[in-house]
Amino acid sequence: MTDINAGKLPVKTIDLKMLETEFYNPSNQPVKVKFGTSGHRGELGAGFCALHAKAIAQAVAKMHLEENIKGKILVGGDTRLMSKVTAELCACVLAGNGLEVLLPKIPVPTPVFSYEILSKRACASLNGTASHNPPQDMGLKYNPSTGGPADSVITSKIEKYANYYMENPGEIKFISLEEAKKRNLVSEPDVIENYVKALGEKINFALIKKSGLKAALHPMGGTSLPFLQAVKAKYKLDNVEIVSTLQNPSFNFIPLDHDGKTRMDPSSKYPMSPLIDLVMSGKYDFAGACDPDADRFGAATAKGGLLPPNHALCVMLDYLAAKNKSSSARCAGRTIGTTHLIDRIAAARGLRVEEVNVGFKYFVDGLLSGRLLMAGEESAGMSVTNWVTEKDGLLAVFLLLEIMSATGQDIAGLYKQLTELYGNPVYTRVDMPVTDEVKAKLKGFTEESLSYLKEVAGEKVLKIRTGDGVKVYLEEGWFLVRPSGTEAIVKFYAETFKGEEHLSKILEEGKKVFGI
Repeated sequence: MTDINAGKLPVKTIDLKMLETEFYNPSNQPVKVKFGTSGHRGELGAGFCALHAKAIAQAVAKMHLEENIKGKILVGGDTRLMSKVTAELCACVLAGNGLEVLLPKIPVPTPVFSYEILSKRACASLNGTASHNPPQDMGLKYNPSTGGPADSVITSKIEKYANYYMENPGEIKFISLEEAKKRNLVSEPDVIENYVKALGEKINFALIKKSGLKAALHPMGGTSLPFLQAVKAKYKLDNVEIVSTLQNPSFNFIPLDHDGKTRMDPSSKYPMSPLIDLVMSGKYDFAGACDPDADRFGAATAKGGLLPPNHALCVMLDYLAAKNKSSSARCAGRTIGTTHLIDRIAAARGLRVEEVNVGFKYFVDGLLSGRLLMAGEESAGMSVTNWVTEKDGLLAVFLLLEIMSATGQDIAGLYKQLTELYGNPVYTRVDMPVTDEVKAKLKGFTEESLSYLKEVAGEKVLKIRTGDGVKVYLEEGWFLVRPSGTEAIVKFYAETFKGEEHLSKILEEGKKVFGI
């Protein structure tokens, strides 16, 4: 097989040797640990270095020992430049504190960390990843016994302890990997077989095989590659082809994103362009991809081209609701910036909707309790009941392929049918540069301070929600303004069921409401 990217793309020059040097010996003072939902992230060097990895691991060890958390900690990472080294450093610190560590030999997808925790083979995990960020970035995140992203109580504690150890590195306990293995504190489990077998209980691979649909799958240089290979082999999917096996920490085989950066984002038309070309040429009916840590999905079809995540989520919810009519899970979860077409589909299927702040951690309880049939977010993350409490791009890609196999229809066509039944939403998200003063002002808005707002774009204001930005609900639409926590921008989301002109009015009048 010829790799679809081979020889077709310009190389994005990244000085890997320099970045490796920066990881061990940053040329600038390392920044403090900021441990949010997705852990600590930064550019290799001052943003993320060996000291960050060791300090975070020591913080986790301290927390586990203080709280008497029993069990093995699963440690691994994605296919980034320093992910393997980061995982090994963490393992050496945890073992230095007498804790048992599971350290797989291969890169590990984010949903597999969750699966191993929920299967009780691990009590928690440290995952070296920066998701689909540019290759210069690196990160480290912690998942507790829930299998999902840690809540703010846990992340605040890790951040506090880690910053102490950043200032007092001499207190970090560390033994060599060789010594850790000799003491039986580090073992190397297989993480492929159990996950792939369990995935077969969620996805009807026999139906996919029988359908004869031709599918192209792309790991985008990430952790999903051996898992896709294992699925293809175990379930004998001769109609599924893995069209790229390239793995390189520069990710220079991924087409540059809209801003000229290498970004392994499966929901962007630029990195996804080789797959879009494949389906549009008629060679394949479906193409699917995951980002490097396999927690986000992307898909393209012959009739629809690249599928917006919102469209895919709507089709998946409708299919799952019909397939699982007798399920005790009677809610659909979505984040505040995700399409409200989900609400209309849910209502027609007898489901309630749970709207949560941005962040998959807000779905953990609903997924663990079996309340949520599906949880989804507009940034291409989803999971389902009785499965993992992290986003699972592998599950999403195969679910979309199952839907096409079961219905004999293109996902784009299925989405169109839903809009004909429930209304056709027009959706946008705009990132707008603002000053720190404007960002501070936005954070000061409350429901009470906006109680004067009765009408926007000719529609009655039904409700206002604050807490994660400000969201204004209208009769046939909504808009949301969220200040970025890391950049001098605000994210302005808007949706309406009344067409493009009405969307423009919402954007225009919404900006005036918030002075942006």
